[in-house]
Amino acid sequence: MGNDSEKERVSAEIVRSVPDPPVLPTVNPALEKIEPPASKIHPAVYVISWITLSSTTILFNKWILDTAKFHYPIALTTWHLTFATIMTQILSRTTTLLDGRKTVKMTGRLFLRAIVPIGAFYSLSLICGNMTYLYLSVAFIQMLKATTPVAVVLAGWAMGAEKVDVTKLFNVSIIVIGVVIASFGEIKFVLIGFIFQLGGIGFEAFRLVLVQSLLSSAEYKMDPLVSLYYFAPVCAIMNFCFALVFEIPRMSMTQLYNVGLWILLLNAMIAFALNISVVFLIGRTSSLVLTLCGVLKDILLVVASVAIWGTPVSGLQYFGYSIALCGLVYYKLGGGMLKTQLGEINRAWAEYGVRHPALRKLIVSGSVLVLLILILGSIAPRVGYDALPSIRAENQKTT
Repeated sequence: MGNDSEKERVSAEIVRSVPDPPVLPTVNPALEKIEPPASKIHPAVYVISWITLSSTTILFNKWILDTAKFHYPIALTTWHLTFATIMTQILSRTTTLLDGRKTVKMTGRLFLRAIVPIGAFYSLSLICGNMTYLYLSVAFIQMLKATTPVAVVLAGWAMGAEKVDVTKLFNVSIIVIGVVIASFGEIKFVLIGFIFQLGGIGFEAFRLVLVQSLLSSAEYKMDPLVSLYYFAPVCAIMNFCFALVFEIPRMSMTQLYNVGLWILLLNAMIAFALNISVVFLIGRTSSLVLTLCGVLKDILLVVASVAIWGTPVSGLQYFGYSIALCGLVYYKLGGGMLKTQLGEINRAWAEYGVRHPALRKLIVSGSVLVLLILILGSIAPRVGYDALPSIRAENQKTT
């Protein structure tokens, strides 16, 4: 008995002397995500790049289709998409810009169920959008494009993707009222161009709703460049079929040479660079910056259209477009966010006035002066005195 109790005591001591097993880490340090180094490029660079490339692409397309007399918008769109298909294939093999496609679980069923129908609407949107350049000014086209959010809301309700919201309907109605006023003020209104633009906006709205419905889950999320990787080949084939029927039989190499093959190559390169700039802009800026950048780009395009082609813009159009832009900003940002941002801007402006009072007064005075010049210029008569008719009339009387 004594030996047994001694053994139990010894064994108990041995058990207590065994150290506790080490606690395993809940996260493997080797698998922890390494934070990417902060970009040394200021976000303003991405903003300026996107605005410049986007505006240049639109103005370049207008120049080719209208000024250069290359009246083949479907063929031009097909060329852009073919170039984009080639470039995305090259970038996917030589860079990391398209590594996001590896997270997309693309299957044959998904390709036929989502990519093809979305690509069809995208193709029709591009065709109608480019056809519009043959009939309408860039300024009026940008004014009409402000109704895109309205079309998206209506398309979402029509397809059952969203429930009807009276508040949202009221918000987007402000945009519609502004664009209607701007349309009544359009001096060079062409109905067929207006219909093409509305068609392009409608197709784009249905495309966006389909993307939201079919590709909204995390496993199908795509950035703009990855989307182009999948959609460009589909759209290029569809557009080529349309061009083969409606445009290619009428085309000739002389017309291509008149525009210039290098010009067409440069045009496609700028359009593709725009897609790359969008990726960086989304990754480096906020939704507020994206919205304001879009509004600023549209305003600059209106100004550029007036400066380059002498597009007449009436005071009624300025008034209507201003209403539409205000409604667009309010709809995209919401009242709460807009109020917060305006408060921060007001505070920063007040602090700037304390530090630089003279410069602040100069900026305010200059802004008021520019605004007055624009208002007076828009309502002033556009005809001047021409002495030639009166001189000719007097000569006819004497003879």
